[in-house]
Amino acid sequence: MAVYALNLFDLADNDEYLKYARRSAAEVEKHGGRVLALGKYDSALVGDMEPRTVMILVEWESKDAFDHYCNDPDLADLHPHREQGTKNYIWHLFDKLDGLKPLFYPQA
Repeated sequence: MAVYALNLFDLADNDEYLKYARRSAAEVEKHGGRVLALGKYDSALVGDMEPRTVMILVEWESKDAFDHYCNDPDLADLHPHREQGTKNYIWHLFDKLDGLKPLFYPQA
């Protein structure tokens, strides 16, 4: 089952994320991910979370595909660029739903 990875973060004051971005799109795709949306913060409408500057939404073929991307030893040199090139990182996974029924009737 597909999952969505919501990435919210601020860029650090260095070029590390640029190094990550140059290579990550191809690696995400190679590992079963697809970037659905990129966004720059505009405004807060509701909620008390401190805003982040950047939003990226990635659809992964499965949780296993996401885990493989995160843990692939061939990418051990890539992930530090993301970690060092960002701050205030929030990374949440969401199950893909075809409707709201599973939220209201989880036993169904």
